[in-house]
Amino acid sequence: MQQLICSENILKNAEDQGARGKGQPDYGSGPFYMTNPSVPPATNSRLSPLPHEPADYDHAATVDIPLDNSKDMKNKEKELQAREAELRKREQASLREDAIARAGVIIEEKNWPPFFPIIHHDIANDIPVHLQQLQYVAFFTWLGLAGCLLWNLIAVTTAWIKGEGITIWLLAIIYLISGVPGAYVLWYRPLYRAMRTDSALKFGWFFLCYLFHIGFCIIATVAPPIFFKGKSLAGILPALDLLGWSGLVGIFYFIGFAFFCIESLASIWVIQQVYMYFRGSGKAAEMKKEAARSTMMAAL
Repeated sequence: MQQLICSENILKNAEDQGARGKGQPDYGSGPFYMTNPSVPPATNSRLSPLPHEPADYDHAATVDIPLDNSKDMKNKEKELQAREAELRKREQASLREDAIARAGVIIEEKNWPPFFPIIHHDIANDIPVHLQQLQYVAFFTWLGLAGCLLWNLIAVTTAWIKGEGITIWLLAIIYLISGVPGAYVLWYRPLYRAMRTDSALKFGWFFLCYLFHIGFCIIATVAPPIFFKGKSLAGILPALDLLGWSGLVGIFYFIGFAFFCIESLASIWVIQQVYMYFRGSGKAAEMKKEAARSTMMAAL
């Protein structure tokens, strides 16, 4: 009887386990099974929906962004084109200067006088340091010649006003307008380039023309009565002659005589110093070789 009861219990347990296997898994057994769980099982809940957008969403006040009109765009386009043309011009000028520098040609930019540049004159950058003082003195002799001829014109003008003929006044004007640029072309610029490039032939040309310059200054200092009684030049002889006739004219001529004396002495000093440098640097022999080479090339 007891055996039958035990067999019936075993069959019931087997049927219960089979029923649970068909439904849901058995979580009531096992080592981690808890009869009284402290955390209630999670309920099957849905996420709350997002709030609705306001009625005026995406319809707020607009921000105006200014856009360039067609006129401004054209102006900017013209400005860019002008800048591009200027850059292209600068690039071409730079390439030209580089090519000229490689060819050994010296570029001379007009920078003197500062208020109206007509010639290139930059002793501090062009002339070697040991020759700059000599070049400055030579430059002052050129300016001194211009001052002497200008004062000579003033003195001769006073003589003409006091009764002398107009011929001496016209000659004084010719001396001024031809002497200053002529001196620059004939002897000052050759000396400047000779000092700059150390050319023996340019030194030779300077010596030849500067001797004529010194000769003219000496003649002007004395002013012998060769042409028009020498009164077209403010020298010592016409000053003595005119002093008894008009004291004012005589004083003007004496001042001109002093200017020509200073110019003559300064010019003699310059040619001496240039000649000493010319001989000391061996340019005399070099000039002879260059002259012989030029003669042979001309003959061929």
